[in-house]
Amino acid sequence: MTEQLGEELPVQETRRRSFLTGALAVLCGGLATLPPVVAAVWAFLDPLRRSSGAATFLPLTDLTNVPADGQPRQFPVIADRVDAWTGFQAEPIGAVYVKRDEGADRVEVLSATCPHAGCFVELDKAAGCFRCPCHNSSFTLEGGIVAPSPSPRSMDSLECQVSKAGAVSVKWQNFYTGIEDKVARK
Repeated sequence: MTEQLGEELPVQETRRRSFLTGALAVLCGGLATLPPVVAAVWAFLDPLRRSSGAATFLPLTDLTNVPADGQPRQFPVIADRVDAWTGFQAEPIGAVYVKRDEGADRVEVLSATCPHAGCFVELDKAAGCFRCPCHNSSFTLEGGIVAPSPSPRSMDSLECQVSKAGAVSVKWQNFYTGIEDKVARK
């Protein structure tokens, strides 16, 4: 009988050790796969945590910086920007042309982005129009298309506000390029 017990004890011990080894392997494997699974869930839910990207009014300039002569002036649009997990403060995110007619407190704002392919349009003072250097689109000082032009639509106008103190703010938006309709990017 002692012989029988002596033989069974190592078999039970071996089974117990192999069970503990297997359980430890499963635990280590589970811990090793946990970070990628958490990262995948985080990436999947990331768009739900972000803001909708709706247009907001951003400070642009003071009304005294926009002479009432009907000539457009270019101003940078400055805002805080987040690129993935990196934040950038007070960085140029675009540009606009602002003009004010003689004797008016109302200003008009046009995006400096060409609606054809997204290049920045330049003011050609000699010709009295806007020109896109990429594909030769031309626009009037009011933003309308000068034919012939590859641009599918006029320059994009933006909503603006002038406070009682004279601060000019613009409702900054980017629009899809290359299409006829003015559709805001989200």
